[in-house]
Amino acid sequence: MRRRRRTAPFVPLALAASLLAAGGAAPAEAAPLLRQAERLDRGTVAVTTTAGVLVSWRLLGTEARTVGFHVYRNGTRLTSQPITASTNHLDASGTAGASYQVSAVVNGVEQARSTAVTAWSGTHRDIPLTKPADGTNPDGSRYTYRANDASVADLDRDGQLEIVLKWDPSNSQDSSKAGYTGEVFLDAYEFDGTRKWRISMGRNIRAGAHYTQFLVYDLDGDGRAEVVAKTADGTRDGTGRVIGDPNADYRNSSGYVLTGPEFLTVFNGVTGAALATQSYVPPRGDVCSWGDCYGNRVDRFLAGVAYLDGERPSIVMARGYYTRTVLAAFDYRGGALTRRWTFDSNSSTNGPAWAGQGNHALSVADVDADGRDEITYGSMVVDDDGRGLHTTGLGHGDAQHLSDHDPARPGLEVFSVHESKDAAYGLEMRDARTGQILWGRRTGQDTGRGVAADIDPGHPGAEAWAVDGPWNSRVGWLFTARGQLLSNAIPAANFVVQWDGDLGYEILDHDFDDATRTGVGRIDEWNPATSTVTNLLTATGTQSNNDTKGSPVLQADLFGDWREEVIWRTSDSRALRLYSTPYRTQHRMPTLLHDPVYRLGIAWQNVGYNQPPHTSYFLGFGMAAAPTPPIRLVP
Repeated sequence: MRRRRRTAPFVPLALAASLLAAGGAAPAEAAPLLRQAERLDRGTVAVTTTAGVLVSWRLLGTEARTVGFHVYRNGTRLTSQPITASTNHLDASGTAGASYQVSAVVNGVEQARSTAVTAWSGTHRDIPLTKPADGTNPDGSRYTYRANDASVADLDRDGQLEIVLKWDPSNSQDSSKAGYTGEVFLDAYEFDGTRKWRISMGRNIRAGAHYTQFLVYDLDGDGRAEVVAKTADGTRDGTGRVIGDPNADYRNSSGYVLTGPEFLTVFNGVTGAALATQSYVPPRGDVCSWGDCYGNRVDRFLAGVAYLDGERPSIVMARGYYTRTVLAAFDYRGGALTRRWTFDSNSSTNGPAWAGQGNHALSVADVDADGRDEITYGSMVVDDDGRGLHTTGLGHGDAQHLSDHDPARPGLEVFSVHESKDAAYGLEMRDARTGQILWGRRTGQDTGRGVAADIDPGHPGAEAWAVDGPWNSRVGWLFTARGQLLSNAIPAANFVVQWDGDLGYEILDHDFDDATRTGVGRIDEWNPATSTVTNLLTATGTQSNNDTKGSPVLQADLFGDWREEVIWRTSDSRALRLYSTPYRTQHRMPTLLHDPVYRLGIAWQNVGYNQPPHTSYFLGFGMAAAPTPPIRLVP
C-alpha cells in the first residue's frame, strides 16, 4: 500500500535541460537542504601495534578532498610531504606514551596543529566508570548493575565526543515478563572517565531493552547535545531535582507500571538538568488497546532523531509495533518542546494495513530524495510530514538494515527479516522508497536474525544473509545484492563493522556462555572461498550486552579515520574498554559521523534490539568515492 507523494520541491536536471532546449525557461531550483552537523575536532588517535604507532585522524565532511596532513611526534614533524592518499600514518619508531599531533595543509599553507594525544599502550584503553551501588526490591530480592548501551555526542561544545551510558540492573526484564526491576541510570562521561552527571530514571520506569530508549543529539543547534528520554514521577535529573511526585510508586504486584503519568523530558547535556518536560506522546491510554492487557505490548518503545524539515533535527518517539503503532515527532527549540505530528495506525486515515508492521528497531533516512527524512518502521515507512508513505504488510521482524546495498540501482534499499511463519517473505530486499520487493524468500519460520553488508569482493554491492534456525545458527542463506544464493553457510548474523582497512565489512559478534548468559566480544573476517571466518580480535576480559543479542556498548566511528571503534564493558563493569583498529589503510573518506544516515544510526543504535549503523552510500569493495555530505556545521 502506497500513499501519493507530495510534489518534490526541485526540478530534475534532465527536465530543466529539456525545457531550455525547447526555448522555455526552466523553473528555479530550490537550494539544496543542508543539515545541521557537529563541529568536530581532528579526532586524532594513536595506538601502539607490533609495527610501531598507528596514528589516524578525521577528514571532516566539509573539508576539500585535496587537503593534506602532516604528522608530529613530540613536537617533531615526521612527514616530509603532506599525506594526501589516506588519513593515517604508521610511525615505525613510535612508542607508547609518545605525543602526537596532526596539522592540515590547505592550498599549500599549513594550519594549526591538533590537540596533542598520547599513544595508547596497545590497541585498547579502559574508561573507568562509577558503578551504582547494589539495590533491593520491595520483595527483598537484591540486584547489581552492569554497564549497558551507550550513545555519543558533543555535550559541551569542545569539538570532542562524550559518552552517555545506560546502567542496567541485573533484574531487568523483557516487557513480556513480570518481576520487579531496579532503577535505570544514565551517566555522562568524558573519554578519560570523568563523570559529568547521573540521571536516575526512578522506580516508575521499568528496566529492560524495550523501556528506556534515550537520544543524545544537539536538538537546538547550539553546539551542545541534549539527552531525551521517557520519564515519570520520581525521575531525578543530573542536578538532583525530582520530576513530579518523588513519593509516587505505581508498580503493581507483578512489577509492571501501568498507571500514573508519563513524561517526555529533554535534559541539558552539560549538567544533566531537566530543561523541558511534558506529557508523553504516544500516551498509554487503555492498556488493552495495544494488543494485550497485562502490560507487554503497551510498553514497546522505540525512538530516533530525524531531519523532518531537511535542516534541523527532530525527536521521534514511538510506541507499539505488534498491533497498534503510534509515532510522535517533536522539535526542541528555544527551550520548549513542540509537537510536529502524530501518526496512529488506529486513526481513520491509516487503518489496519499500518498496524503490526514495526520491528524492535527503526531506521531513519531520506528514502524519497526530497531532502527530508522518513522513518522506516519495520515493514512500513512514515513520511517526513507524519503520513504513511508505504506499507508492505509483511509484519514484525527482529532486524532491518537500510543503506545503498545495491549501488547499481537508484536509491536506497532495506534488507529485513520477519517473524511470522505465514509471511510471504521471511527475508527480503526491498526498495526503500516504494516498498517494492526486489527479491526474497519464504522461510516458513520466525527468521530471527539477518544482516546486510559487503563481505565478499567477488560480487558487486552488499551481501545479505539470515539464519535458518536459532539465533546463533551458521546455516542459512547468503545472497548477493541482487538475490543470487551464494551459500547456505553464513557468518554470524549479528553486527558488522569497518575494521581492518579494506573496504569490506568484518563480522562483529560474541562467544556466548549459556550458563552465565554473557558473551565475549570478537571481530572476524569472512572468507568467501571457504565459508569460514578468521578471528581478528577477541576482546578478552569484556562482556557483550543484551543476552544472546551480543551487542557492544557502542560501535561507531569515534576517532581517527573513517573506520569504526568498538566499546565493550569489562567483565566487572568497572570500566568501558575502547578498541581502535591496529591496521593501516590506503583508503580515504570523510568521517562517517558527517554522513547523515550513519550519524542518525548512532543516535538510534541503543534503541530496542540494537542494530549496526549504515551509511547513506554504498560502502564496500569497488565503491565510488564517498559523496560530499549535505551538511553545515553548527556556528
